[in-house]
Amino acid sequence: MANPISLPLYEKIPRKNTLQRAFDSLIFLLLLSLLIYRLLFLNNHGLTWLLAFLCESWFTFTWVLIISSKWNPVETKTYPDRLLQQVPELPSVDMFVTTADPVLEPPIITVNTVLSLLAIDYPSHKLACYISDDGCSPITYYSLVEASKFAKLWVPFCKKYNIHGRAPFRYFSTNPQTLGDSSSDFQQEWKRMKDEYERLSCKIEDAVHKSVPCDLSGDFAEFSNVERKNHPTIIKVIWENKTGLLDELPHLIYISREKQPKHPHHYKAGAMNVLARVSGLMTNAPYMLNVDCDMFVNNPKAALHAMCLLLSPNSEKEIAYAQFPQVFYDGLKDDPYANQLVVLYEYLGRGVAGLQGPFYGGTGCFHRRKVIYSLSPNNVDPVNEKLIESILLNFGSSTELINSAAKALKGKTNTMASLRNSIHAANQVSGSCYEYGTSWGTTVGWRYGSTTEDIHTGLMIHKRGWRSIFCTLDPPAFLGCAPSGGPAAATQMKRWTTGLLEILFSKSCPLFATLFGKLQFRQCLAYLWILTWGMRPVFELCYAALPAYCIFTNSHFLPKVQEPTLYVLVAIFVIYNISTLSEYLRTGESIQAWWNNQRMSRINTVNAWLFGFLSVMLKLLGISETVFEVTQKDQSSDDANDVEAGRFTFDGSPIFLPGTTILLVHLTALVVTLLKWQPPPRDGHGSGLGEVFCSVYLVICFWPFLKGLVGKGRHGIPLSTIWKSAALAIFFVYLCRRTTMD
Repeated sequence: MANPISLPLYEKIPRKNTLQRAFDSLIFLLLLSLLIYRLLFLNNHGLTWLLAFLCESWFTFTWVLIISSKWNPVETKTYPDRLLQQVPELPSVDMFVTTADPVLEPPIITVNTVLSLLAIDYPSHKLACYISDDGCSPITYYSLVEASKFAKLWVPFCKKYNIHGRAPFRYFSTNPQTLGDSSSDFQQEWKRMKDEYERLSCKIEDAVHKSVPCDLSGDFAEFSNVERKNHPTIIKVIWENKTGLLDELPHLIYISREKQPKHPHHYKAGAMNVLARVSGLMTNAPYMLNVDCDMFVNNPKAALHAMCLLLSPNSEKEIAYAQFPQVFYDGLKDDPYANQLVVLYEYLGRGVAGLQGPFYGGTGCFHRRKVIYSLSPNNVDPVNEKLIESILLNFGSSTELINSAAKALKGKTNTMASLRNSIHAANQVSGSCYEYGTSWGTTVGWRYGSTTEDIHTGLMIHKRGWRSIFCTLDPPAFLGCAPSGGPAAATQMKRWTTGLLEILFSKSCPLFATLFGKLQFRQCLAYLWILTWGMRPVFELCYAALPAYCIFTNSHFLPKVQEPTLYVLVAIFVIYNISTLSEYLRTGESIQAWWNNQRMSRINTVNAWLFGFLSVMLKLLGISETVFEVTQKDQSSDDANDVEAGRFTFDGSPIFLPGTTILLVHLTALVVTLLKWQPPPRDGHGSGLGEVFCSVYLVICFWPFLKGLVGKGRHGIPLSTIWKSAALAIFFVYLCRRTTMD
């Protein structure tokens, strides 16, 4: 029998994907042959042929990026039992929760996430939970104070009965009879715990309705006369584990950093850097976990699995962070908004994990503090004193922070007698002016300059030569809520696209990171795949307009039925759809889920992604700045079983204007075809079956918009949007007719 001390804490297991590689390679060869055909006959055709060639060249380039990213998928298997045998004392972990708006992110959601973190299976004296409240809400603070009282009952209950899902709202939605423990003691404690949680929920709900939870005096005095975007720093130690006992609650600290209108606060990245500095002063744990306010712990052993990855013998010099996939609870049936990302993580996520490592996803990630403090892998052992001095030179004016950072870089921890002793210094490093003249946000901490600070930060970590690692557990480590409506899903997609393009058009571009840094070439291709999402609208919008243009002008951009090249296009369409469908079926998804993701790919590209592209173009031209838009969070699981839940919803946002316009253009094109209102073909070769098929396919893709034209309430497209789209569609038809006359 093998000695447990010598056994590895984790294994990376390559996955077989021969069939998928064959499909992907065949599609690539077909795309290549199509481009060669276009190139050979480019001189014999007009503008439509050239535009089709440019668009198809982009699609081929994107496909190369996808093939490279998916080519070497791996699985990671961890052994937490061996960890406890090999590591005599587990390291400390600082846990960060970020929230920004008590309306869009209700306090009860944040409270459940915090309670689940406080109850994880890890020595409690090694844990500290920090909540960043960018909304500076007394309701959020009040909710956390009340939650800390409930936690004194909830945490022991979870550990006594080995509860799996440790977010109370999720746990109590299950009947106690199905939980596996039928003893009368358990039943009584379960009922008592549920009653206590309902009391907590009622208190928080009452506070939300009042908008002010209590008199703003005493412990709440600092919240009086504060504005959300203009207030001093507020730091509160809600609970401190002074005894250092295992059965006590972990530290719980509330932070609302200073904000002033004239000073940029850098959205979530700025909040994360404040959390890093404040936690560095108070507890200075060598590892940091960050989660969004809606991403609760679903697997209580998540921290132990992460430590298997980060504490392995070679990990200290190689692995910067351990990323868990985002998994969502109570998702709408068949993923109507294509935001549950199941197949994306299963294939592309595991594929990128086989390269330099997964992208940093912004939540569910365990970081090394020294990596966040900008240490490179070749400087880890031994740590050079001069290097530490040069890093700390730009940490700011706080002597206490510099001292704690020096300890962190050397692998030591703080021995603070009381958390409250460091509140004065913590207030200083949370100030809105503290970062001026420092390297925070540029070479230290979470990176500024993009609304997707997670991808940006992960890219800069990989650029220094670090690797990252992907960890999937059963049950999933964390569960969150996906947007459950058209406007919320579109807002999220627009923010992602905006942030990704900001990185692509900056000095942080992965091409520079490969040429002048240590980003591996195929990892660079993987980053280019995700960063170029925002470029897709330009080519897809153009390609979507071509069939209608050809119908209106009676020209063509596709080969005729009698031409053999048409079979290449048919083969690409059929094989691609069979390939993607097989991926969905193999991950347990339905055919309807596959189709929903296909159509939402078209819808998102020409709506949310297009607006993301435009906002970055305006920023590059110096006309306007990009804005971080918070996504609506919703804890309720009622929608999951609601018949109306899967129906697309709209609002008056201009984000739905392009999609409505495309639909109206193609409906008009089909009417023109049916009524034979086309002009005579110029060269004897007018539009054909291929162009009509493309128009029909696009109308089917935009079916939710077609239903929205006649829908009512939130399921209907507002009349103002319809009129604007109709005007744009008429203008497009006019331009096409004008081209024909010219």
